[in-house]
Amino acid sequence: MDTLSYKTISANKETAQKEWIQVDAAGLSLGRLASGVAKLARGKHKTSFTPHADCGDYVVVLNADKIQLTGKKWDEKLYIRHTGYPGGQRSLTAQQLFDKDPIRLIEKSVKGMLPKNKLGAQILSNVYVYTGEEHPHQGQKPKSIDIKAYL
Repeated sequence: MDTLSYKTISANKETAQKEWIQVDAAGLSLGRLASGVAKLARGKHKTSFTPHADCGDYVVVLNADKIQLTGKKWDEKLYIRHTGYPGGQRSLTAQQLFDKDPIRLIEKSVKGMLPKNKLGAQILSNVYVYTGEEHPHQGQKPKSIDIKAYL
């Protein structure tokens, strides 16, 4: 009996099989889209998933300006930040943040679903969000998928 056949193989940055994936966000709910994108970017859909390594895919999200929020979340969901000065708490509603920059709304949602450490920041840099159908990653030939299959 060969004992090497039972050895657990752990993927790392060099051995990761990264692909380019394209997701259309038109008509999707923000939270469901963000959870699917976070799963793809982290690599949890792969059999070679390793929690301590960046082995996920590059994800290109298109039509960020066509996402949806259910209920009264456009007006009642708050994004709070602090300037660092006394009394410096600032807040924006989801509608205000969307009007200012729809890309930030998706990026903040995906960031909240990733690890809160250096690995999470590295994984977030593999997510590219655009408002229209056009993007500068055509040369990588991203594979278009239905995100609903990864929820």
